[in-house]
Amino acid sequence: MTRVRIDMFTSLDGYIATTGQSADNPMGEDWGRLTAAYAQTRTFQERILGDTSGAGTTGVDNAYAAAHFDGIGAEIIGASMFGLHAFPDDPDWKGWWGDEPPFGTPVYVLTHSAPRPSISMRGGTTFHFRGGAIDDVLSEASEAAGGLDVRVGGGASTAFEFLRAGLVDQLHLMIAPIMLGRGTRLWDEVPNLDQTHQVASEVAESGTIHITFTR
Repeated sequence: MTRVRIDMFTSLDGYIATTGQSADNPMGEDWGRLTAAYAQTRTFQERILGDTSGAGTTGVDNAYAAAHFDGIGAEIIGASMFGLHAFPDDPDWKGWWGDEPPFGTPVYVLTHSAPRPSISMRGGTTFHFRGGAIDDVLSEASEAAGGLDVRVGGGASTAFEFLRAGLVDQLHLMIAPIMLGRGTRLWDEVPNLDQTHQVASEVAESGTIHITFTR
């Protein structure tokens, strides 16, 4: 059975997206602090950086990093995550990830701008651009997933849209042991999730708290 899954980084004080985004720094000034433990895992080193030397941590954080990729058959992301807002006039823009993005699945990019043709990349990733309702895009992504799960990626507004619509079966939060005091707040968007989903938590060696809400 296909599930809808989201993985999100947040600070102790509940900020998930940081300030200071730019074309040179698309994720914002504090993104490195939010994702430090994840970026040190062996899974990140292998799947994102292509380092097969065995470098990286192998503890609790790595177990969740590996689970992030496990069982995913399609992905839905927002226009900002793909980079359409940063490069709106570049018809050749293919995302931030180079010639072989780390998805390896169909990826549906939500956009209200003019339609773009699909882009097939190395490694099995194909970007499709869709401007319809999220329910329709989710139906298409679920069919493409072939019984595997659909992961909803960033940006924050995309994740919030699916959460508000009650479409998320599993939300995994990686709470970094830092205080930001700025950015986009998470907790205002999920005030009652503990009443509709079972909650589990685990603390990693890095101090990161992993909280999973499962319907």
